[in-house]
Amino acid sequence: QLQLVESGGGLVQPGGSLRLSCEASGFLLDYYDIGWFRQAPGKEREGVSCISINGRNTNYADSVKGRFTISRDNAKNTVYLQMNSLLPEDTAIYYCAAPPARYDNDWYVPRLDSNDYESWGQGTQVTVSS
Repeated sequence: QLQLVESGGGLVQPGGSLRLSCEASGFLLDYYDIGWFRQAPGKEREGVSCISINGRNTNYADSVKGRFTISRDNAKNTVYLQMNSLLPEDTAIYYCAAPPARYDNDWYVPRLDSNDYESWGQGTQVTVSS
């Protein structure tokens, strides 16, 4: 089974930066797209960003475009989410997730739809506050 572990969360001031990591075990990430999702208290889970197996195709929520960057290093079995210019509205538990394994291609763009994903990490807390 694929297991995902997030790390890198913490408390930062508005305008600060954090880099989240999602490390996989059980299977290599070479066969998995990865998405980042977040959930704040009292709110629905929302998609943040996702990345294809080859790293060339990405999606971002409108609320984080220009501030967040998703990347991956398959050799390290890790996906990253670099978060800059953080806002209080970014406060949430951040989860990484994987859909079913697939063979890579050059055109597929994963979606920010929770229903597409079946493997989830435990989450890491991000708090943006002064």
